[in-house]
Amino acid sequence: MNPARWPFNIHELPVGSFLVGGAIRDALLSRLDRKYDVDLVVQHDAIQLVRNLAVNYGGKCVVLDETRDMARLLLKEWTFDFAKQSGPNLKQDLLSRDFTLNAVALTLGDNPELIDPTNGIEDLRNKRLVAIHERNLLQDPLRLIRGVRLCAQLGFNFDSDTCDWIMTHAKTLTFVASERIQSELLQIVSAPFFDEVMPFLKGSEMLSLWQNSAHSFSEQAPSLSDTRLLSLEERSSALPLARLTYLISDKGMQMLRFSRKQYQRCKLLRQWQDRNDGVAYRSLKERDRLQLHIDLEQDLPALILGLPFIEQASWLKKWRNLEDPLFHPASPLDGHSIQSNLSLPSGPLLGSLLRYLCHERAFGRLVGRDQALKTARYWLQQNQAIM
Repeated sequence: MNPARWPFNIHELPVGSFLVGGAIRDALLSRLDRKYDVDLVVQHDAIQLVRNLAVNYGGKCVVLDETRDMARLLLKEWTFDFAKQSGPNLKQDLLSRDFTLNAVALTLGDNPELIDPTNGIEDLRNKRLVAIHERNLLQDPLRLIRGVRLCAQLGFNFDSDTCDWIMTHAKTLTFVASERIQSELLQIVSAPFFDEVMPFLKGSEMLSLWQNSAHSFSEQAPSLSDTRLLSLEERSSALPLARLTYLISDKGMQMLRFSRKQYQRCKLLRQWQDRNDGVAYRSLKERDRLQLHIDLEQDLPALILGLPFIEQASWLKKWRNLEDPLFHPASPLDGHSIQSNLSLPSGPLLGSLLRYLCHERAFGRLVGRDQALKTARYWLQQNQAIM
């Protein structure tokens, strides 16, 4: 937070510039990280200022909103968002913001001073999320889901008026750009207090246009308590994926413009969740069981969360063993080895043979390279003429 550490000279900022927003909030909560995201308000010409700083210090200028005069300066490991002051003075700018905890400013200079016209610091102390005014939420309905995200990240509760306003206007979220909603959702499903905000998400119906209606939120959402056996790294990947799959349908993910990779991960997880037979997938045929592990090899812990506790331990042990032939399926011979040893050209036949060898290895019927080559020769004798 110390401007002396910033990668540019703050004396190049115009008089009347202020530090605002999340960085102050996080500093007051002692939760600043190393990402160095800073929001600044200037009285005029924010975009031109950022362009000048980018040129002078070798950074990059990204125009965020030309109409509202907003731009981002990317400089070394820092991100600075500059915005033109909204209203005739700083107080009016702060009063136009979403929540009191985001309406605190810090003057820049030798004697920095906190400006807090909405008692946001008191709300921070009380772990209370308070909207400044109902109309402020409606000016940008993304603020409705942003409130949920802040509670999920900070462990705060809504005050009664804010709760009522969000419930009343929740469905106006449908008028917000898809990418902005997507960004908030990705932060919500990764947040430490997701379990606490999930009942509010259900009750508000703000996600009704995109939600996974297969269960109508009647089933329990994936919870932190389900991850007791997972490592921190496994949990950080599996739990957000399982939560996102629970919340948003395949169609909803397309509407919200999730990446193709994220869409495919959720779609495959959902497909195999729907095939849960209640006995840890033991009723599946070999072919289907192998396909499960091919589809979910990297994301299997997200599926494991839905298994009984005793099955979770068994599956995790096998998944963590990178040599397990079923949980990490692969052919014992690569295509080059088959081509050089069996004089088989590239094509569909080679692909079918590789899949066959992968299947046999997965279920313990192939051990070692010699046996794999012998099996491959026999398979070719049986199938070459047919195919």
